[in-house]
Amino acid sequence: MKAATFGAAYHPLDMSDKKLGTISVVRPEEFQGATLQTPGSTRMAAIPGEGKIESAMWAGTFVVEPGARTGIHHHGAQETVVYVLEGEALVRWGEKGESSATVRAGDFLHVPAWLIHQEVNPSEETAFRWVVVRSSAVPVVVNLPDDAWS
Repeated sequence: MKAATFGAAYHPLDMSDKKLGTISVVRPEEFQGATLQTPGSTRMAAIPGEGKIESAMWAGTFVVEPGARTGIHHHGAQETVVYVLEGEALVRWGEKGESSATVRAGDFLHVPAWLIHQEVNPSEETAFRWVVVRSSAVPVVVNLPDDAWS
C-alpha cells in the first residue's frame, strides 16, 4: 500500500492551527432516553451531539425486544452506521418494504439518508442490541403511518 503524500508545507505533528479537545467517556448510566423514538424500539443517546460532549455526530444504542418490530420510519438526510452487538434482526426497506436483509451480532449495517425502513426481531427470547452512529448531531426520526407500505 502506498503511503499518503502531502504538500511540502504539511507536517503530521503540526497542529498549531487546530483546536484540541479531550477524550470523553460516557458510561451506560449516563445515556439519555430523551431522544427521538420509534414505536417498538428504545434509543439511548450516548453522544447526543450537544451538552457535555460537542460532536458533529450522534451515537447511542438501539434495542428491539423479542418478537417486536419498529414502526416504519426514516432518518431524513442522516446516514446511519450500525454495529450489531447481539441478537438478530430482519431489516426491511423500499417503497413497499419489498427488500430485506438479516443482520446478526458482529455485522455492520449502513442505512442511507432518506431510506424508509423497519427493523423486526424474529426471536421470541432475545432482544437485539445495536450501537448506532449518525452522520449529524441532531437526531432525525420521521415515523410514518403503520400503513405506509400498504
